[in-house]
Amino acid sequence: MAKSITLDGKSLTLEQVTEVATQNVEVVLDSKAKIAVDRAAAAVQAMLDSGEIVYGVTTGFGAFKDKIISINQVEQLQRNILLSHAVGTGEPFDQATTRAIMLIRANTLAAGHSGIRTQTLQTLLNLLNNRIHPVIPKKGSLGASGDLAPLAHMALPLIGEGEVEYKGQLLPAAQALAMAGIEPVTLAAKEGLALTNGTSVMAAQGALGVCWAELLSHTADLAGSLSLEALHGTLRAFDPRIHALRPHPRQIECANYLLRLLDGSQYTRPHDPTNVQDAYTLRCIPQVHGAVREAIAYARWVIEIELNSVTDNPLIFFDEAGNVDVLSGGNFHGEPIAIAMDYLAIALTELGNISERRIMRLTDDVSNSHVLPAFLVKEGGLNSGFMITQYTAAALTTENKILAHPASVDTIPTSKNVEDHVSMGNTACIKLWQILANVEHILAIELASAAQGIDFRREVQGDGAALGRGTGPVYRLIRQTVPFVEQDIYLGPLVKKVQELISSGKVEQAILGGIQ
Repeated sequence: MAKSITLDGKSLTLEQVTEVATQNVEVVLDSKAKIAVDRAAAAVQAMLDSGEIVYGVTTGFGAFKDKIISINQVEQLQRNILLSHAVGTGEPFDQATTRAIMLIRANTLAAGHSGIRTQTLQTLLNLLNNRIHPVIPKKGSLGASGDLAPLAHMALPLIGEGEVEYKGQLLPAAQALAMAGIEPVTLAAKEGLALTNGTSVMAAQGALGVCWAELLSHTADLAGSLSLEALHGTLRAFDPRIHALRPHPRQIECANYLLRLLDGSQYTRPHDPTNVQDAYTLRCIPQVHGAVREAIAYARWVIEIELNSVTDNPLIFFDEAGNVDVLSGGNFHGEPIAIAMDYLAIALTELGNISERRIMRLTDDVSNSHVLPAFLVKEGGLNSGFMITQYTAAALTTENKILAHPASVDTIPTSKNVEDHVSMGNTACIKLWQILANVEHILAIELASAAQGIDFRREVQGDGAALGRGTGPVYRLIRQTVPFVEQDIYLGPLVKKVQELISSGKVEQAILGGIQ
């Protein structure tokens, strides 16, 4: 591995999570973190040796908190929590999300407040570095006490149980560990609880989801700009003087960004006193897209805090004299993430909504004042052109509106009503990812439609007319991959190709290449 990152429990970044999730990056444990981890593990052992009663160490879990466990059953207790809690269901997380989960859990444990041994933590990192990925079903977490079921699935391979993906195969964990030369661990006191009690699954989905949302936000600004050119719109609504009078910072940022994207464009409409303003879907891009930017920024802020938070229970503290205190609290509760992900889901639904309305305007010759032909095709009637792409966009926006109902407003009591309020944060994240995928497809339809519209506009503007500094490179990128549609063809694969340009980052790279 050419690159590595060091975990210390307090400085993990969202960008590092993305790198480890998607690239071959080695993860190592900071030397000072090892000292802190060992110190907390020794404190747990001292409590055990003294016969002290500590939740999750010498007691059962949840409603069994009053059940005392004998010293000779402590190891079995920790093993049992993994075996009994690994009851998730649904499709497994993809490899990138699984790696992010493992990384974030390791970073939490590296802070040295959880009581896990360095040996056990290092085994988790060995699995990550050897690309042995636990099979973690998506569903089963209530988001308090953390992500119990999925984290139990993540932790099972440490003890040689469960199933993993290794070298392209699904294998029993014990077999994969043997192939990689990794010894399973026998869990010590507190370790099973430390591995399963926390928000790492929510945080992983949130981290990757925020990066995806940022990519789609930039793409949406570009798509809206290209649509504005195709529809012969005006730039006057993006004038900085307008936005200075309503100084939401990201509205101002968005308006300035749109002007950079469209700088030098000969496809926009100069001042015309008989046609001074465009429809809201063009005129109000800064207000709508800017509000989405605010939601993304808030979600990033929440996740960046969560990446370096200690979220299991109980937690181990030391005073200046070295005295130990064990405190039970609720850092495993996923409410901060749940609300942030619901907020982000609502915002992205709006990003899809406004994009779909621009698609309608591109394909409706009446709405666009016959600037473009009906459904963006010659010989309409014989050809349906882009008619049904708008139907697909409409179906996806409707699905998003249903998915945007916040999960965080729901709760259901569990564990004999001891755990009587839960966040549903994992559900919020799962819904968010569905919305992200839908919005990506909607934006692909808008980009394909806008590029088609530009080709019709060229008949008026002339072949030599320039697009904007940002829109021009993206238009050319699309046309390198997807041709102008002269007559009806199998259209689905063309939209898919545009979607792949978005998801691969090529659209964003083309934008940056144009405006830098």
